[in-house]
Amino acid sequence: METDTLPYLASTRPHDDAGQLIARFGAHAGDEAACRAERSRRIGNHLHFCRWREVGRLIATLGATRTTGTLH
Repeated sequence: METDTLPYLASTRPHDDAGQLIARFGAHAGDEAACRAERSRRIGNHLHFCRWREVGRLIATLGATRTTGTLH
């Protein structure tokens, strides 16, 4: 998933979660984040749904093949 906008992260927790998923699942880390988001949505936990969606977007941004945002 490539995007023209960078995700907003309110804390460092998504970075930590993304790093743990990448270390454990490698190239499938984004899929795992999506599965966790879907599981949370199914049981009605909207806070964790939003958390894992945010982590999934961060993983996709980290894996992007082109540069986004401001270049200095």
